[in-house]
Amino acid sequence: MDKKLNVYVERCPQNHPCPSVKVCPVGALSQVGNNAPTVDHKKCIKCGKCSNFCPKRALVLE
Repeated sequence: MDKKLNVYVERCPQNHPCPSVKVCPVGALSQVGNNAPTVDHKKCIKCGKCSNFCPKRALVLE
């Protein structure tokens, strides 16, 4: 079973730069302004670093 990184926008406060963007080792997360981050699924290696780092659990590897 292949996992996928999902962004739960309703959990993201969207009022600051996302700290998880800098944690991604392959640059699969990006953020425009203070909007919720977006995932480039072609780059994502499903390591879980961003989801473990997200304080609001808006990023979930499932």
